[in-house]
Amino acid sequence: MFGFFKGQPNDYVLRYSGGHLADEGQGLTFWYLAATTTIVTVPTGSCDVPFVFNEQTGSFQDVTVQGQYTYRITAPRKTAALLDFSIHPLRREFRSDDPQRLAQRITNLLQTEARRAIQRRSLEAALQESEAIAREVLRRLQESALLEPLGVELLTLSLLAIRPTPEVARALEASYRESLLRAADEAIYARRAAAVEEERKIKENELATDILLEQQRQQYIALQGENLEAEARVKAHALQLELGSYQSLDPRLLLALSMRELAQNAGNIGNLTITSELFASLMEAKNA
Repeated sequence: MFGFFKGQPNDYVLRYSGGHLADEGQGLTFWYLAATTTIVTVPTGSCDVPFVFNEQTGSFQDVTVQGQYTYRITAPRKTAALLDFSIHPLRREFRSDDPQRLAQRITNLLQTEARRAIQRRSLEAALQESEAIAREVLRRLQESALLEPLGVELLTLSLLAIRPTPEVARALEASYRESLLRAADEAIYARRAAAVEEERKIKENELATDILLEQQRQQYIALQGENLEAEARVKAHALQLELGSYQSLDPRLLLALSMRELAQNAGNIGNLTITSELFASLMEAKNA
């Protein structure tokens, strides 16, 4: 029975007739005799593969590594020689589960390289450096010849999560929670200390201001006293000069002059008391 096969653009097709390779090519299309023909299709498009495996860090703590990688087959003849990619022409289904084994073999190689990277790190470092681990593993697989026998190329690798065991995770959460609480307490203490320091500075400034005001007040009082003392000296000197002109006069004459001055200003005087002694003096001054 004859059949017609039309290959897909992303499939590399190998046609075997009587056990010998008769034709091959990307997206190959041909007529075939079903009884003597074997068709092999190797998908050459990129393929995304998720993975999960367990490893142990350098601090002997178990972690679960979860991620995804992308690969594509670059040497389909080499891949087809290693694994069975033959299909049922009509149903377009693989005759074996070898195509799924290819992804598992890549995952095994990836896990081996990831184990080396993780075992060189402590638990804390492994949890924090997932991106660095992914870059390191990808570089080693791309630069080495480990994938060459499979005829594949690793395009990308990402580690979505590296998780410790639930017991260790709870311990880390408790430790981290304590560190956060300590940090919060330290922040509160720092704010209080800052507030106390600011209050101390304010009080120091107020005290310095009070001292300065008191010093200025003291200087003002001293200056005021000096001014009053100088004014008193000037007045005393003026009075001394004024009285000096009367020292040579007869006291009775001075008294008479004083009384005349009082008489001239009688309108400005409310009450005036003249004692007998003063009156006697005035009479003596008049008789004189």
